[in-house]
Amino acid sequence: MFFELVYDKSLAQASYVVGCQAKGVAAVIDPKRDVDTYLNIAKANNMKITHILETHIHADFLSGSRELAALTGAEMYLSDEGDENWKYEFPHNKVKGGDVIKMGNLTFEVIHTPGHTPESISFLLTDKPATTEPVMLFTGDFVFVGDVGRPDLLEQAAGIKGTQDIGAAQMFDSLHKFVKLGDYLQVWPGHGAGSACGKALGAVPMTTVGYEKIRNWALQLLNDKKAFSQELLAGQPEPPKYFAMMKKLNKVDRKLVTTVPTIKNLSQTEFAQVKAQGAKIIDTRPWPDYAKGYLGGTLSITNNNSFSTWMGWYVSYDEEFYVIAEDAQIEDITRKLMRIGLDNLAGYITPAQLNAYEGGKLESYAPIDFETAQQKIAEGKVQVVDLRAASEFQKGHIEGAEHIFVGKLTQNLDKISKDKPVIIHCQSGARSAIGYSILAANGFDNILNYAGGWAEWSVKENELVNS
Repeated sequence: MFFELVYDKSLAQASYVVGCQAKGVAAVIDPKRDVDTYLNIAKANNMKITHILETHIHADFLSGSRELAALTGAEMYLSDEGDENWKYEFPHNKVKGGDVIKMGNLTFEVIHTPGHTPESISFLLTDKPATTEPVMLFTGDFVFVGDVGRPDLLEQAAGIKGTQDIGAAQMFDSLHKFVKLGDYLQVWPGHGAGSACGKALGAVPMTTVGYEKIRNWALQLLNDKKAFSQELLAGQPEPPKYFAMMKKLNKVDRKLVTTVPTIKNLSQTEFAQVKAQGAKIIDTRPWPDYAKGYLGGTLSITNNNSFSTWMGWYVSYDEEFYVIAEDAQIEDITRKLMRIGLDNLAGYITPAQLNAYEGGKLESYAPIDFETAQQKIAEGKVQVVDLRAASEFQKGHIEGAEHIFVGKLTQNLDKISKDKPVIIHCQSGARSAIGYSILAANGFDNILNYAGGWAEWSVKENELVNS
């Protein structure tokens, strides 16, 4: 049997290539949208991709199943569980719990595991030449390493009211199925640490049923359904804004993008036209570089592993946008955007071009340090805004601070004072840098970015108390 994990760090998303070497065929489970990765793996190992499997209608990334099927002719095997609201609206092979998908000497048994979503399924793999017992379970967003899938996304992101309690109850029942499986069984989940599909995902890529029985918090509460549901729903991270669009695009017929697009580098004249049109421009440099010299009105979203998520908060699916990035980063940026369906990247300029085109006439700001923040807060003439997630704020915050999650800042500009200085902060500077750019782009000229954030403040304050 051939097996390879394909892991996208930008979305903490796992997909898998599983092959029968004897027959030269392979399946891809939960493919990302830039599918050339799988084509290259198959070619390098002399296999043909014939099967494409999905565990559920994904919310956090745009599935590449249809792109891969279009390029290879492979058959898609997708869930037919759940009610009519959770049916795929394009041609595919429908599978339900108990069905068996055969591929060469391998079989995938479908297990219905609702909870994260009503149609969620897992695939139990048996490698027939080696054993008659199953060896791997592909769980999607059902069971993670140390955690389980959140059931509240349909309500929190997609706006389908009354679904989170039902989902929690379904997750409780599905986990009772899970613990009956053999302890030796390898568990390969759809996400790792950093994903917003759970609140305590581990960084190790694989686990076993037995290990999760002793380690996973959720499996310790299977004798108390009420306590389980309360704990499952508590403290979940804010679901990114783009999740609702992913649910739609992964379900309906849509335009396929089978190759990574080539993005146009803009001339000075073309960039001037972009600015004149008021188009959205994203500066992808590290935020300290942005602070030293930026074009007014641009947003600072650093190209790192969180880039896709933040872009999904601030860029709409019906607008063209542009980026400032090095030539060598454009393909990486384009792939990250493809994976969440942001296909309207219309051009870019480099940081060197930015300086040349603007004649060095850029704006700048300097973050404030702990002593400055402490002094201004002590004087009591500032507004302090904590941009972290609600769960982080609840665990501890600067006394008197107001909480506005950075992802929802643009919807809460009316809560930001224009009459006095405003100190913004997050945990350690990255999110408050995004917040600063948003506020500056919206005409706020009274913003002070305390880049040390809660990470520094909590340590310094503790030192002062104990000194």
